[in-house]
Parts: sequence; structure tokens; C-alpha cells
Amino acid sequence: MSELTLTLLRLGLLVLLWLFIFSIAGVLRSDIYGTRVSRRSQRGSGRAPTSSPARPAAGAATVTPQPQGRSRRAAKRVPTSLLVTEGPLAGTSLPLRASGIVIGRNPECALVVDDDYASGRHCRLYAADGQWFVEDLGSTNGTFLGRDRLTQPRPVQTGSTLRIGRTVLELRS
Repeated sequence: MSELTLTLLRLGLLVLLWLFIFSIAGVLRSDIYGTRVSRRSQRGSGRAPTSSPARPAAGAATVTPQPQGRSRRAAKRVPTSLLVTEGPLAGTSLPLRASGIVIGRNPECALVVDDDYASGRHCRLYAADGQWFVEDLGSTNGTFLGRDRLTQPRPVQTGSTLRIGRTVLELRS
């Protein structure tokens, strides 16, 4: 074999070795950091996003529980939407659905929050007995209703604030 052939073989093996090392590093990164959260909107690009994360799935009904026997004034206090007031998705609004909504980093969640302190399935909002409840789904960093950390499902009203890491959500009617 000539010297040129040996040099080319050595360089080829070196390139294969580095490709192998980078593929191992990629697998380890995905194992350590979990699922990548993709942004649903193009922030800072100056153009409107093609789809809004706040729109419910086609055919999803919004729910406005109207307990019987209450005045019209009390009926206005029932939340109908969720607004992100602080965090990467500030300004995003999501209508509350009869089936409830799950909030977290997982792409399957109704509201995908791009927050390092949010779990994959962080918390859920659901309607029961004519009112809305919030429940922490065993998140690592916790869900806060006002200043209180949730340990069990708690009822929420219009104006209640939820905090998930650096993301703050407010219930609106």
C-alpha cells in the first residue's frame, strides 16, 4: 500500500470515530434533557405566526358552567379563558374546554409552556360541579395558586393567578 492510501484510510477512520462520538453525545443529551420543546410561534421575526397555540382543536367546545340558582353577577365570575401574563408566551390566550386542559412542556399538552421549570405534564384545569379546579400533576417544581403551592386540587375563579416556573397564567371570563 502506498503512503497516500494509508493516510486516506486513517483520515476516514478518524471521521467515522468523530461521527460516532457526536451521535453518542446526541443520544445522551436527549436522555438527560428529555423531549425538545418546539416553539409554536415565531417570536421576533416580525411576521404573524401561521397557527396560534391558543386555538382549541376543531370541534372542541368551550364550557361555561352556569350553576343553577345563582344571580347573573355570580355567573360572570366563572372563568372562560386562560391568559399567559408573564413568561415566554405572554399574551397567549386559551379558551377553557369542557374536557379540561393540561399545561406543560410536552407537545401533547393543550398549552405548551417553554419554561425550564415546567414539567412535561405540569398541571391541569378541569370543570366539576359547576366550577373550575386546578390540579398539580406531580410536577418537580410545583404549581402555585397565588402564593400557595398546590398539594391537592383547588377551585379557581376569574382573576386567579397560576404560576408555573417563570410563567404566570390568569383566569379570565
